[in-house]
Amino acid sequence: MGYIYELMDKAKETIKFNCGGVDRKYKPIWKKIDSRWTPQLHHPLHAAGYYLNPQLRYEERFSYCDEVRDGLYTCMDRMLSSDDRLKADIQLDLYDKAEGEFGTPIAKRTRMLRTPVSWWERFGSKTPELTTFAIRVLGLTCSASGCERNWSTFESIHTKKRNRLEHAKLNALVFVKYNFKLRREVLGGETRLIPL
Repeated sequence: MGYIYELMDKAKETIKFNCGGVDRKYKPIWKKIDSRWTPQLHHPLHAAGYYLNPQLRYEERFSYCDEVRDGLYTCMDRMLSSDDRLKADIQLDLYDKAEGEFGTPIAKRTRMLRTPVSWWERFGSKTPELTTFAIRVLGLTCSASGCERNWSTFESIHTKKRNRLEHAKLNALVFVKYNFKLRREVLGGETRLIPL
């Protein structure tokens, strides 16, 4: 997820550069990107993944802006208990300054060679709360499989005969059908709908 965050920033900067830095040329394009990026893909979890990825964090072009820090802190508040949150916040200083095990020559040389999770497992032993949190965040995968399942459900409901369904009714039907399928999988066996 951190890679997506970083690539989106890089793409926007490339567009700005290709437009010669002229606001009226690149701002409308940025506005289109942000209209999709912000509500659908721009979440604190992406910022936390970006921040905690050593391959990105120690680069010169790393964006140490309020948006990134706030995303990290929001995730820490949500995912850690108050005691672990406090400990992880203190341990974050060692990571930020590349001190302790994070600053050893081998840690610096292997930032780009190891996966972010294996890097944290190897060099985060002195920061257990922060390491556990980082591994949880960086271990999450990006997947569109949930969307794909929803689209196939939409296709089975929105047929040629039912192409005039309103959005609200279509969404309600998909919600019922998808959750009915999940319930059947969890309970196992056949589950029957009772007609109203």
